[in-house]
Amino acid sequence: MNLSSVIVIPHPEHVESVCAALAALPGVEVALVSPEGKIIITIETQTDGETVRCYEIVSQLDKVLSASMVYHQQEDAPETEITVAA
Repeated sequence: MNLSSVIVIPHPEHVESVCAALAALPGVEVALVSPEGKIIITIETQTDGETVRCYEIVSQLDKVLSASMVYHQQEDAPETEITVAA
Protein backbone atom coordinates (compact mmCIF):
# COMPACT_ATOMS: atom_id res chain seq x y z
CA MET A 1 0.00 0.00 0.00
CA ASN A 2 1.17 3.52 -0.80
CA LEU A 3 0.10 6.57 1.18
CA SER A 4 0.92 10.07 -0.02
CA SER A 5 -0.05 13.59 0.90
CA VAL A 6 -0.26 16.40 -1.62
CA ILE A 7 -0.79 20.15 -1.30
CA VAL A 8 -3.04 21.37 -4.11
CA ILE A 9 -3.25 25.06 -4.99
CA PRO A 10 -6.36 25.88 -7.03
CA HIS A 11 -7.45 29.17 -8.55
CA PRO A 12 -8.86 30.99 -5.48
CA GLU A 13 -12.38 31.29 -6.90
CA HIS A 14 -12.55 27.55 -7.67
CA VAL A 15 -11.61 25.94 -4.33
CA GLU A 16 -14.99 24.24 -3.89
CA SER A 17 -15.18 22.80 -7.40
CA VAL A 18 -11.60 21.53 -7.19
CA CYS A 19 -12.37 19.90 -3.81
CA ALA A 20 -15.35 18.15 -5.38
CA ALA A 21 -13.26 16.94 -8.33
CA LEU A 22 -10.55 15.67 -6.00
CA ALA A 23 -13.02 13.86 -3.73
CA ALA A 24 -14.44 12.08 -6.78
CA LEU A 25 -11.09 10.47 -7.60
CA PRO A 26 -10.61 6.89 -6.36
CA GLY A 27 -8.20 6.71 -3.43
CA VAL A 28 -8.19 10.47 -2.85
CA GLU A 29 -9.46 12.10 0.33
CA VAL A 30 -9.62 15.84 0.95
CA ALA A 31 -8.07 16.14 4.41
CA LEU A 32 -8.00 19.92 4.94
CA VAL A 33 -8.70 23.22 3.22
CA SER A 34 -6.86 26.23 4.62
CA PRO A 35 -8.45 29.69 4.89
CA GLU A 36 -6.15 30.75 2.02
CA GLY A 37 -7.59 28.01 -0.20
CA LYS A 38 -4.74 25.50 -0.10
CA ILE A 39 -6.06 21.94 -0.19
CA ILE A 40 -4.31 19.02 1.50
CA ILE A 41 -5.24 15.61 0.15
CA THR A 42 -4.19 12.05 0.84
CA ILE A 43 -3.76 9.49 -1.90
CA GLU A 44 -3.98 5.80 -1.06
CA THR A 45 -3.05 3.30 -3.77
CA GLN A 46 -1.75 -0.25 -4.10
CA THR A 47 1.27 0.40 -6.34
CA ASP A 48 3.81 3.11 -7.10
CA GLY A 49 2.47 3.32 -10.66
CA GLU A 50 -1.07 4.01 -9.41
CA THR A 51 0.31 6.72 -7.11
CA VAL A 52 2.12 8.41 -10.00
CA ARG A 53 -0.96 8.23 -12.26
CA CYS A 54 -3.20 9.67 -9.55
CA TYR A 55 -0.73 12.47 -8.81
CA GLU A 56 -0.57 13.32 -12.52
CA ILE A 57 -4.38 13.42 -12.73
CA VAL A 58 -4.54 15.73 -9.69
CA SER A 59 -1.89 18.08 -11.06
CA GLN A 60 -3.67 18.29 -14.44
CA LEU A 61 -7.18 18.94 -13.10
CA ASP A 62 -8.86 22.01 -14.52
CA LYS A 63 -8.48 25.03 -12.21
CA VAL A 64 -5.44 23.56 -10.38
CA LEU A 65 -2.44 25.87 -10.41
CA SER A 66 -0.03 23.44 -8.72
CA ALA A 67 0.19 20.17 -6.84
CA SER A 68 3.16 19.27 -4.65
CA MET A 69 3.70 15.87 -3.08
CA VAL A 70 5.02 16.40 0.43
CA TYR A 71 4.92 12.88 1.85
CA HIS A 72 5.02 9.32 0.54
CA GLN A 73 5.17 6.04 2.44
CA GLN A 74 5.04 2.48 1.19
CA GLU A 75 3.79 -0.26 3.50
CA ASP A 76 4.43 -3.87 2.51
CA ALA A 77 2.07 -5.26 5.18
CA PRO A 78 -0.41 -2.51 6.12
CA GLU A 79 -2.60 -4.96 8.03
CA THR A 80 0.25 -5.73 10.46
CA GLU A 81 0.05 -3.77 13.68
CA ILE A 82 3.33 -2.36 14.93
CA THR A 83 3.93 -2.69 18.65
CA VAL A 84 6.60 -0.99 20.69
CA ALA A 85 8.10 -2.83 23.63
CA ALA A 86 8.19 -0.85 26.87
